[in-house]
Amino acid sequence: MNFEEHIYSVLIVSASEKFIASIKELLSDFRFYPVDEETSTSGAKRVLAERTYDFIIINSPLPDSDGIRFAIDTSRGKNTVALIMVRNELYNEVFEKASPYGAYILPKPTSKQIITQALDWMVSTRERLRSLENKSISLEDKMQEIRVVNRAKWLLISELKMTESDAHRYIEKHSMDRCISKKAMAEEIIKIYT
Repeated sequence: MNFEEHIYSVLIVSASEKFIASIKELLSDFRFYPVDEETSTSGAKRVLAERTYDFIIINSPLPDSDGIRFAIDTSRGKNTVALIMVRNELYNEVFEKASPYGAYILPKPTSKQIITQALDWMVSTRERLRSLENKSISLEDKMQEIRVVNRAKWLLISELKMTESDAHRYIEKHSMDRCISKKAMAEEIIKIYT
């Protein structure tokens, strides 16, 4: 999979304009858009209520919290990868709290190279999450198809007195003969008999 195919949205949460400017400079790559910013946890939560982001970069501490709980909460989401940057002396403590939930933690001060590497790890994680989302959607679609086909089978059993295997063969054969999916055939049967 080629990561350059995707554009990643980013929310930077920091009270420091200097930090925001330095991170935005690293995110000037075409892969990152939009790059939004908030100066507090409460402001970031308001923005997240309206939209989702692929990445959230938190510069701890923030005016209204240390940002750790916020990093944990956003990392629990299906789509978001969070990175929290903390003072070096707090790194181990924050790592123990936040890493089990999938948040990335970096000690500061740090170099641009380390932040760039962390962004690459975040891209890799986001792609893994995207893959899992696609598999989940595919599984949900398959389960929905099974439910519809089963409903149609039970209608054939009750209305036409077929056995379950006969009803199954009927749906399969007619869907293949007509070059439509089993789900589409089942939906037609449901329309006829309900």
